[in-house]
Amino acid sequence: MSAIAADMRFVANVIGGEELEAASGATLEKRAPSTGEPLSLVARSGKADVDDAVTAAVEAQPAWARRPVAERGAILRRVTQLLERDRDQVAAIVSTETGKSPRDARGETDGAIEMGYFVAGEGRRFYGRTTTSAVPNRQAMTVRQPLGVAGLIIAANTPIANVAWKVYPALLCGNAVVLKASEDAPETALAFARLATEAGLLPGLLNVVHGLGPEAGQPIVEDPRVAVISFTGSTAVGRGIAEIAGRRLAKVCLELGGKNPLIVCDDADLERAAEAAALSAFSNAGQRCASGSRIVVFESVYGSFRELLLERAAAQRVGSSDEHDFGPVINERQLENMLTALERATEAGASVIAGGHRLTGSGYDGGYYMAPTLVEGAEPEAEISSTELFGPIATLHAVRGFEEALELANRGPYGLTAAIWTRSVHRAQDFVTRIHSGVASVNGPTYGSEPHMPFGGLGDSGTGWREAGTEAIDVYSELKTVYVNHDPAAV
Repeated sequence: MSAIAADMRFVANVIGGEELEAASGATLEKRAPSTGEPLSLVARSGKADVDDAVTAAVEAQPAWARRPVAERGAILRRVTQLLERDRDQVAAIVSTETGKSPRDARGETDGAIEMGYFVAGEGRRFYGRTTTSAVPNRQAMTVRQPLGVAGLIIAANTPIANVAWKVYPALLCGNAVVLKASEDAPETALAFARLATEAGLLPGLLNVVHGLGPEAGQPIVEDPRVAVISFTGSTAVGRGIAEIAGRRLAKVCLELGGKNPLIVCDDADLERAAEAAALSAFSNAGQRCASGSRIVVFESVYGSFRELLLERAAAQRVGSSDEHDFGPVINERQLENMLTALERATEAGASVIAGGHRLTGSGYDGGYYMAPTLVEGAEPEAEISSTELFGPIATLHAVRGFEEALELANRGPYGLTAAIWTRSVHRAQDFVTRIHSGVASVNGPTYGSEPHMPFGGLGDSGTGWREAGTEAIDVYSELKTVYVNHDPAAV
C-alpha cells in the first residue's frame, strides 16, 4: 500500500478473504459530511476487481450451499453476536461516515443486530410446503434452493442496516455475496466483513468491492455468473439495472425511492400529527426512502396544523452530536441538487415557508447541512411535489376532504409508504384498503420498519419483492417442486 498516504485511513476491498487495493491502484477520497474534510481513501474498483470477487464467490458457494441451513444460520448468529459486541465501534464508524449523531448511529446498529438475529432464526424454519397429489401413491412438496452468487448494491443513508438487510438473507439462503458498498459509507461495509471473517464465514462467501456505480456496480449487474441482483437506491439507477439485468434474465430486487404522503384529517390529534410529520420529514436529514415528504392536510385544520409544523421545523436542532435532531446530508452534490430543486420550485410559484438554505457559520462551515425546509403552494405535479429529493424537505398541500386527500396521496409514480392521522376507525380502514403503497401507517410516521415485517413498494418504488421479514428469503432462493412416488407393493 505504498501509494496510500500515511496520514489517511485506507478502506480496502475484501476479495476471497483478503483485504486488497483496487487492481489499478486507483482510490477515491471520502469526505466527512459533518465537516467536508477528507476522511479516508477508498479502493476505486473496476471490472477486474469485480471479476475477481465474483470468481471467489463462485468457488466458495457450492460448499456453503451444502451446509444445513440451520448451520448457516448459526454462523450468521455468531456474526450478529460479534456485531453486538462491537456495537459502539461500528456505530462510531457509521456516525463518522454519515454525519449522523452517535445516538442515531447506535440505534441504526441495533436495528442491524435485530435483523441478524431474526434472519439467523429463520434457519430453523426455512419453510417449504407439503401438499397432496392427484396421482395415487405420490407426495408433492416444495423445497428452497440457493441461486448462486448474489450481487448486492446498497445506499449510504443507513449503511449498517442496509448491509444487514441484504447480506444476512442472501447468505442464509446458501448464496455467496459480492457486496458493492456505497462510496459514501465504505468503512461500515468493511467493518461488517471483518466481523463475518472473525465469526468463521469462509473466504469468498462475503466479498466487498468499493467504488463508483458505473465502474464497480455495473460490472456486477452485467456478470452472467451473478444470479440475483438486489439494489437499494434511486429509481433512475434502478431502471438502468433492470434493463441491463433483463437482457440476461437475472433475478432483480429493487428497493427504490418514495414521495410518501402523510394525511392529516380534520379529526386528528394535531399536536401528535405535527410531531409525526416533522419526524417523517426531517429525521435522518430526510434521507429515508420512507420519508414523509408530502403532507396533505384538510382545509378546515390547515392553518392550525401549519403553525404547529412550523414551530417544530424551527425547533429542529441540526448538527452531528447527540443534542441534535438530525445531521448533514451525505455529500455536497446531493445538497446542491436540493438547493437547485428549491430554486426551480420558487420560480414556478411555490413558497418556501421554512428553511430552504444551506446552514453555515459556527458548527456548520464545510459540512453538508440543509435547514429543515417546508414548501407550500406547489402544484401536485410539480417537480418539488413529485420527485424524491432525499433531504429534509417536505411540501404541504391543502385538500377539501378525505376523497381529495386520498386521490392526491395516490397521485404520482411512487408507492412505498403512506400514513394517515385520524380518530375514525372507519376512515383509517378505508385508507388502508385504498392507498397505493407497500406500507400503510395509521396515526404514526411514514417510516418505521421491523425485522420480521416485509418492506417494499409499488410502481417506481420497487419491483414487488420485499426486504426484511420471512419474505426476504423469497428474493434469495428459488422454489423447487419435488414429487416422491412410492410403490405400495414394495412395502
